[in-house]
Amino acid sequence: MSKTIATFGEQIRFFREEAQLSLREVAEQIGIDTSLLGKIERNDRHPTKEQIKLIAKFFKLNERDLIKEYISDQIAYKILEEEADLDTLKVAEMKIQYLKSKK
Repeated sequence: MSKTIATFGEQIRFFREEAQLSLREVAEQIGIDTSLLGKIERNDRHPTKEQIKLIAKFFKLNERDLIKEYISDQIAYKILEEEADLDTLKVAEMKIQYLKSKK
């Protein structure tokens, strides 16, 4: 993945532009609408897990890493939206540990 911090959509745009491909070319190859891909790149729409898999396969990216990038975006947006502080992440981490222990 990208070494600089960027949103999921910004990273997808970076990979597409680095490959010198148009939105239309990539969208056709992965089987989604051009406008949808543009919205994903602008972070106006959230991709489905299947779309993330298709993007990862097309750009030869690690699927788990790309999903991690997407999920981290969602967490960051939610924390900003709720005006929560970073301690929220610590609480969430503890809850994850708890929930895993119940399995």
